[in-house]
Amino acid sequence: MQKDHNYQPEKPWFLFLTVLVLLGGAFLIVSSLQTTSSSLLYCGGALGRRALPSNNETQLVILHYATSRVVPQQTLEEITVSFNVLQSIGPCNFLVFGLGHDSLMWASFNPGGKTLFLEEDPKWVQTVLKDAPALRADTVGYRTQLSEADQLLKHYQSEPDCSTGKSFLRGNDKCRLALNQLSDEVYDTEWDMIMVNAPRGYFSEAPGRMAAIYSAAVMARNRKKSGVTHVFLHDVNRRVEQLYAEKFLCMKYLVKAEGRLWHFEIPPSTNVSGDFCYTTQWSS
Repeated sequence: MQKDHNYQPEKPWFLFLTVLVLLGGAFLIVSSLQTTSSSLLYCGGALGRRALPSNNETQLVILHYATSRVVPQQTLEEITVSFNVLQSIGPCNFLVFGLGHDSLMWASFNPGGKTLFLEEDPKWVQTVLKDAPALRADTVGYRTQLSEADQLLKHYQSEPDCSTGKSFLRGNDKCRLALNQLSDEVYDTEWDMIMVNAPRGYFSEAPGRMAAIYSAAVMARNRKKSGVTHVFLHDVNRRVEQLYAEKFLCMKYLVKAEGRLWHFEIPPSTNVSGDFCYTTQWSS
């Protein structure tokens, strides 16, 4: 995600305050929750006490961003959309496509939950984890290029293993949109929240986000727990992101649009046929 210009140095000071305001707000929220030990929050179908970060952990995150010259590209308004959802459902299972300078922030917003980052560049993973060793990240290999985006939609239509009737990822070698070589942890976890902010998608040889969007849709559709999967897609000002969101994430599930960020709430899908966004119930 480093090379996708998601993080730009030398930004004005008000963008530094973007992260500090949110982290400060998170600190105040969890501090108030610490004084109300009976508070219960719902996430992924189970009731339980919300895990709280220690004051030291929160202070370290704030210190990291206060002394950094690199800040997230997402605006305060965009970050706040995801932050509010994490505050309402956390601690939860949070999968993020992309690893970068803002990853420590996202992980800190989900204290006590599982936050896992998927990154295409092994060297970049080492660079980020050197400064933030507590983060958890897997390396992902993509079988696509941005220049193939239109061709891959035709492939989806003609390849049975891409269809909604199957829609599986692990070991799916025939469907090129399926991320078929992720870790068992990714496949075995039901993700309550998925953010697609990678891989690179701004030049023709880049992997593009086609497979990430398709795979996020499959994960959401295959959810077994009650409730929806929250899927966030960034850079929707770009043609491919819009096209694949409309095809697989479905505009009928879009609940919030802020800047270049779309937020979808996708319910589990069972006993359906047809396209991802236009399905019909099978007759019993």
